[in-house]
Amino acid sequence: MLPAQARCKGLGQLIDRKQYFVIHAARQSGKTTLLLDLVRQLNASGKYYALYCSLESVQGITKAEEGIPAIVNTLVTEVEYNEAVEGYSFGQDADHKAFNTALRRSLTDFCKKADKPVVILFDEADCLSEGTLITFLRQLRDGYVNRNRIPFVHSVGLVGMRNIRDYKAQIREERESLGSASPFNIVSETFTLRNFTPEETAELYGQHTAQTGQIFPPEAVEKIYYHTRGQPWLVSAVAREIVMKLLESDFSRTITPEHADQAVQNIILRRDTHIDSLLERLKEERVRKIVEPVIIGDVGDYDLLDDDYQYVLDLGLLCESEKRLVPSNPIYAEVIIRTLSFGSQKKMEALGYPPDASAYLADDRLDMKKILTDFQAFWRKNSEIWKERYQYKEAAPHLILQAFMQKIINAGGRISREMASGTGRLDICLHFRGADYPIELKLRYGRKTRKKGKDQIARYMDKLGCSEGWLIIFDRRKTVSWDEKISWETADVSGKTVHIVGC
Repeated sequence: MLPAQARCKGLGQLIDRKQYFVIHAARQSGKTTLLLDLVRQLNASGKYYALYCSLESVQGITKAEEGIPAIVNTLVTEVEYNEAVEGYSFGQDADHKAFNTALRRSLTDFCKKADKPVVILFDEADCLSEGTLITFLRQLRDGYVNRNRIPFVHSVGLVGMRNIRDYKAQIREERESLGSASPFNIVSETFTLRNFTPEETAELYGQHTAQTGQIFPPEAVEKIYYHTRGQPWLVSAVAREIVMKLLESDFSRTITPEHADQAVQNIILRRDTHIDSLLERLKEERVRKIVEPVIIGDVGDYDLLDDDYQYVLDLGLLCESEKRLVPSNPIYAEVIIRTLSFGSQKKMEALGYPPDASAYLADDRLDMKKILTDFQAFWRKNSEIWKERYQYKEAAPHLILQAFMQKIINAGGRISREMASGTGRLDICLHFRGADYPIELKLRYGRKTRKKGKDQIARYMDKLGCSEGWLIIFDRRKTVSWDEKISWETADVSGKTVHIVGC
């Protein structure tokens, strides 16, 4: 357990200054832990009455006449079971028929009776929608702007996956907003929970060592951090998979980097709830338009203030790195591709095509010429039909090829991927029986694609220390025949062997 407030500094000062604020971060990054710890600390300080209120049970209640009473009743339960406010009651005289004022009035009555300032942290606030959301925020705003005259909540935190600017997407009709009196303008500051640093990851695992004697060596911690980039749920999940599943809670066994790699593969293949719920978002059109250019390496013309761009960042699927948009960690990069190509892979399995790796082995190495020649034939015959199955149509060539390769190396091999919007390519590498096979995928945009691709694959091969690589170029021109598109050329690029494969 690491103190969550260390990753979200400044909350105490905001509360002391009577501010309303937002905390947003990706799913299972420690938000609820932070809130419960903050409530405990505030109550223990003796300065405030702090309440935690989860709005998850109100999700899906769009009508304010039903949603507002549900929120009031949630606070009724919180006050009843919060020892810090023992002797107080909440909402006993609430007139739920007057739902447009019931929450504000109940909060005012409670704050009037309380002998300390009241702080409320609303968890899952972004699950509210339509009429319930608008009326909830309106009543908070009404109390906020009049609190110098009428008792009201000292400080409010709205907490969820999304920033408050994105709450507007939860309103079906834009005209339902309040214009100049918008309820979205009561927030003074917005925070996010950063991921663990490498040092914090080591500290967390060090607590396990202190309790059990089982050691996480630095090289194993480094490997886990590489895969997770410090995402809190993943950091814990990988360790749990190693300790409890792979090593069967035998604390006498030392953890290795190989254990970390195996644990990551297990989590990816199992698609735990955290990953499944996050990747369910890939079906949303606003997510597709941001994620797809990353998959194909396209130079995305992103508006950094665009709500959809910020929404995807808030979800935690992607992040900004060196002025490029990339998957937030290698685990997400892997499961994004696997999720989007899963349908094709299952279809291929049903057809019994392609065969597994044993059909492509020569001297215990993959025969890449045979694999890619077979793919060229498959692509020529099936591309038009298979592309139509994809919501991500621009990325369909990349996804179908990777589904093809995944099926081949599922037993005994793996694929690593490097994706970044703005690179004009997707770097992947097949790892099989100790050998690496670097591949670069590109879409043909003009005559310069081939030369640029050769230079890029050569740099990628340098990075991996490989002397042979494959550049695959998909030609989407409808005016060009398949006989012209399907090609194979081998070239020497800076002393390295590069195979250019036309599809």
